[in-house]
Formats: sequence, structure tokens, C-alpha cells
Amino acid sequence: MKLRHFDHDGRARFITFGLHHRVPLLTNDPLRQIIADCINDARISYGFRLLGYVIMPEHVHLVLVPRIDDRASRIIGDIKRESALRVHEVLKMNDSRLLDTFRVRRNGVERFALWQRRCFDHNCRTDDAVWGRVQYCHNNPVLRGLVDTPEKWRWSSNGWYHGERRVPLLIDVD
Repeated sequence: MKLRHFDHDGRARFITFGLHHRVPLLTNDPLRQIIADCINDARISYGFRLLGYVIMPEHVHLVLVPRIDDRASRIIGDIKRESALRVHEVLKMNDSRLLDTFRVRRNGVERFALWQRRCFDHNCRTDDAVWGRVQYCHNNPVLRGLVDTPEKWRWSSNGWYHGERRVPLLIDVD
């Protein structure tokens, strides 16, 4: 059964995408920064509004508002594709054993697959739903036991909402 997608409605979207086999690769700042840079590059290219995010060791959550004529799946596809290329280069330069972990065979061809093929996508129908998802992003590292307060996790939009401006990604709020 093909999943229905509701693009082009001007609503915020809560999107989650995860690393292949849920491998906790994003455990250091340089790799996390690659992901943040790719999200920012896509924001510039597509002109979407970013309302919240968190970069976790094995997945990413975004709360974004695509332009009315863009598809969220295309935006996420570009983020995943570009970040996979950049991370692959870093792993190759460091001769990392993790390259084998992300090697898959698809359609008879062996290739590097950083991300799972699908992502989770949820339309936020109310302002409360939007801010609930943003808070979920901020609390995710706490719930996972990575930090004891959201303020201690640099790789989320929490800092922006508390007045910090030296953050990995700027937030688009009016």
C-alpha cells in the first residue's frame, strides 16, 4: 500500500530520518556539523522555514515549513543525499572501519547507504502541535539519557529559543 503524503498545504512538518541500521555514528561535533550544514544548505536552496531540530547519534528530527510549491520528501532527500556524500568522504579519508557497516547491496549494486530509505513525516495541524514537536526535539537527548537538561545538548534548537545565537542552525521564527 502506498502511503499518502499531504504536501502543499503550508503547514509545519515534523520529520524524522535515521541512520542505516540505526548505527550511532553522529557522536562527534564534526559529523554533526556536516548534518547541520546540509540542513542549512537545503534551507537556502528550498527556502523552507526551520522551527526546530535535534541531531541525535543515530537520527535527526526537524520541524520545518516547506514553501507551498515544494515537497518535504524532496527536501529531505537532498539533505540525506548531500550529507551521505560528505560523511562518506570523511570516513574514507580516515580509513574508517565503519564504511563496511554502511555498505549495502541494492539492485545488484554494492553502495554506501548512510540513511534508512524512508523517513517519518507528520503534519502539524495546530500551533500547539508545532510547539509540542519542537519541545519533543529539545527533550529527546534528555529522554535518551545523553544529558540531564535540554540546555546541555548543543545540537538542537533549544539554545536558540533561550537566547543563544552561536548555534549550529539558526531558527526561522517571526
